[in-house]
Amino acid sequence: MSTAAPPSAAVASSGSTGSTGSTGSTGSSSPAGGTEADATTSTTASTSSRQRQRRLPVERWGRSVLLICTLALALTIAGVVAAGVGQLHVAPSEVLGSLLHRIGEWLGIDIGAVPSHPRGEAALWNVRFPRVVLAAVVGAALGGAGAVLQAVFGNPLAEPSVIGVSGGAAVGACAVIVFGWSFLGGYTIAAVAFGTGLATTLVIYAMSRHGGRTEVVTLVLTGIAVNAVTAAVIAYLVFLGDTAAREQIVFWQLGSFNGARWEAVRIVTPVVAFGLIGVMALARQLDLLALGERAARHVGVHVERLRVISIVLVSLLIAAGVAFVGIIAFIGLIVPHLVRMVIGPSHRTLIPASVLGGALVVVVADLAARTLVAYADLPIGMLTALVGGPFFFWMLFRTRASSGGWG
Repeated sequence: MSTAAPPSAAVASSGSTGSTGSTGSTGSSSPAGGTEADATTSTTASTSSRQRQRRLPVERWGRSVLLICTLALALTIAGVVAAGVGQLHVAPSEVLGSLLHRIGEWLGIDIGAVPSHPRGEAALWNVRFPRVVLAAVVGAALGGAGAVLQAVFGNPLAEPSVIGVSGGAAVGACAVIVFGWSFLGGYTIAAVAFGTGLATTLVIYAMSRHGGRTEVVTLVLTGIAVNAVTAAVIAYLVFLGDTAAREQIVFWQLGSFNGARWEAVRIVTPVVAFGLIGVMALARQLDLLALGERAARHVGVHVERLRVISIVLVSLLIAAGVAFVGIIAFIGLIVPHLVRMVIGPSHRTLIPASVLGGALVVVVADLAARTLVAYADLPIGMLTALVGGPFFFWMLFRTRASSGGWG
């Protein structure tokens, strides 16, 4: 026999159902409102992201222009100061006056004044100016070569002296000194150093790349092996040479601008200028290569041809750099890396900034080599190695940490 539910229970049941329906209705409207809010937030974030992306190239170009202008101004100031500092001090105003006076003579007008010291004009134009100009040109070559070499190998540790390119060029220069070759006149050392440096770079390129990429450990170990071989060859050349050749090779290996003359400037400058114009012409393709070989080929870049041309130009720059002043290490490692940290990896701005930065660093380092010890001229290669060695270790550990180790 069935029992009817009491009215109160029916009411309670109805109320419960209505309450549940009401709650469900309310709950179903809440997600709709949240979706609208999320969509609004997403649209705002997307708009902000697009605005930041549009501002980023402008800001980066602004930083690049500012850095390049700053480096150019600093190089000018450093050159004027370096030309005036020495055993015979010449004030910066007199250095500028001497420059203006010489320019006025060329133009047929009377501007500027010669230094007050009777030997000041001769000291500036026969000793100081050639040394400062040669330091700037060699520094520019090393800075530009380092930036391009890192792009070719796709490795921030690629540096001419570290991986053996400078040592290969040194073998050629030492051979010219020992055997007295002069078949190309003043260009003989540069030409032979270019040939041996190019051969060394091609060997390093072939040995360090595997599977389309360059491993850090492989590159460093290849550099150690190549430097060991070139050091052995140079030692043998020292054994073969006479006393004068031995002294010249030892002095040359340490790196120094002592004895720089306008003849060396006239030989090195056009070679470096040609090499730098060439690498600047490759800047856009090097940017595409940084995206990966497959992506570069997809947009029409002939990767292997680009690498070979870049290696030839780098060898030319290194040969010109070491031909008259010897080995100056780590400029091609430190300068491009610091510049890249400021303005980013675009080679259209990285290369010119590295060129100016390399020139500035070498001019300042040469000034320090002349003035740190009274009445002595320290080897500039020693100073750059003292700074560059710890920097290289820092780069090595930083690269290992970013790659998660090499084991």
